[in-house]
Amino acid sequence: MNVRTLCLGILSFSDMTGYDIRKMAFEGSFSHFCEASYGSIYPALSQLTNEELVTYRDEVSEGKPARKIYSITEKGRAVLLHILHEQPGPDRFKSEFLFYSLFYDKMPPSQFRNLLNKKISDISEKLEGLKGALDCCDHEPSHFAIGYGVAINTAVLDYLKTQVEKFDGEAETPPCPPKDTFKETSHERS
Repeated sequence: MNVRTLCLGILSFSDMTGYDIRKMAFEGSFSHFCEASYGSIYPALSQLTNEELVTYRDEVSEGKPARKIYSITEKGRAVLLHILHEQPGPDRFKSEFLFYSLFYDKMPPSQFRNLLNKKISDISEKLEGLKGALDCCDHEPSHFAIGYGVAINTAVLDYLKTQVEKFDGEAETPPCPPKDTFKETSHERS
């Protein structure tokens, strides 16, 4: 999915400012669907406006600068519906935590245990947010999507909790660096 499709999807629910769309895409309920940079929302909205898939109106408030309120057009809804008839691409999952976990044998057990505990805390917090969203949402398709997120995060949390036990009581001696690290090379001896 691209940022344009994300913007059309968000606007299909409600008219919004670019700021509100950006907030939904990065911190809100749409933050789980697409990787987008902060600088990608406004160019996407501009392109969608040029293609007449989105329109905007200026909203003026006393003492404040004018805000653009974006709305999806009928043509935009038709394009979104067409996109929804296509098969989605594969899910992508990237995790710096998993990169670190590849090298847990290179760090003191307490360091990796701290990483695990932080991850457990982060996922627990995310789960609380998702469960809160489930409680206050009356849109059935959103219940499905949020429930999917709850199921995945619950499974990850359960797995991490079983793994952290392996690092309780481990010796705190840091692993030795590889032997080759201290080998002299021929140009260092001269």
